[in-house]
Amino acid sequence: MGYTEVMDTPAIEIPEGVRVGDERLIKLTEPAGRKLNALISREQKGDFLRVKITGGGCNGLSYKMKFVAQPKKGDILVHTADSQVVVDMKSALYIKGTTLDYSDKMVAGGFKFTNPNAASSCSCGESFSV
Repeated sequence: MGYTEVMDTPAIEIPEGVRVGDERLIKLTEPAGRKLNALISREQKGDFLRVKITGGGCNGLSYKMKFVAQPKKGDILVHTADSQVVVDMKSALYIKGTTLDYSDKMVAGGFKFTNPNAASSCSCGESFSV
């Protein structure tokens, strides 16, 4: 393992087999980055957000997010909005170009994906089809 400079952040340890990507894969808005960093501090489950696409949901594919302590071999690591996001290679095919936003509105608030690859998505914003 070595240390790799990720954009304008201090050197962080990148496990062997993890590629460094950029915001062309996934981008967090500033509100999403702020909320994510607050949740990382509160939850204490890891400093990286894993975004994954799985089968299921009302439109065929759904977004899953969880905190992880480290990226895994084969992951792509993206530094965006002062946060670290990891995406596996399979999910990257569906996520490329996606923006993750956050709203604290009472109605329709929370995290929201804007995915240019989605042919359609459900009203809840948690699933899509290509």
